[in-house]
Amino acid sequence: MVEKVSLRRREAEPEETAYDAQRRIDNEKVHMKARGKVVVKGSEVGWEQGRQGLIKFLLWEKNWDEVGVPGWRLFINNIKKQSGKHIHQGGLAIFVLEGKGYSVVDGQRYDWEEGDLILLPIKPDGCEHQHFNLSPSGSAYWMAFIYMPMWEQAGVEFTQGVEHPDWVKVGGGKK
Repeated sequence: MVEKVSLRRREAEPEETAYDAQRRIDNEKVHMKARGKVVVKGSEVGWEQGRQGLIKFLLWEKNWDEVGVPGWRLFINNIKKQSGKHIHQGGLAIFVLEGKGYSVVDGQRYDWEEGDLILLPIKPDGCEHQHFNLSPSGSAYWMAFIYMPMWEQAGVEFTQGVEHPDWVKVGGGKK
């Protein structure tokens, strides 16, 4: 009688499992953050005229791979007279760096000045807002802080209302 011998062979492991890939990616992100910029030089970032106003973007998606703290949008708004008006779900903080003015949030006026913190509430249907400068000597400046993972979870939808008076659409000409 012939004895049947069965050999058990071990299947080859994939080169990298999904779990291993996740750990590798997580570790790469940790190392990238540790090597990232600690100081973003404001003097190296230009001002950009947009629909909301004259803005300097210090942190945003385009430079997250260079900085030690990705995930944040931080920008300074130079409010000469007024910003544009728009609606989104809120959930951000605005710190007034210089000047004084007011914001109209859902039709209600809120006065602010240097050193104040403006908090736009999180609302499912969004909050409409626009900012105005009252400084007789020049511009008012504030910095917005937006933690993007939270914003994305809130399902932020952005609707432009009134555009900044200095906005020039791409291709030339005032909009």
